[in-house]
Amino acid sequence: MNRQKKLKQLFKAKAKKASAKLAPKSKDKYICKADRLKLAETSVESTIASES
Repeated sequence: MNRQKKLKQLFKAKAKKASAKLAPKSKDKYICKADRLKLAETSVESTIASES
């Protein structure tokens, strides 16, 4: 009984990991602070240029 329980537990854990890999990622990729500042600068410049 104990051996069966352990095998079942291992199988369930592997199945859970496999399904998690296939699931779509909910979080976006991390962007460092310097890159965020550059993106903000370029978006501000583009909005200023489009208003003129």
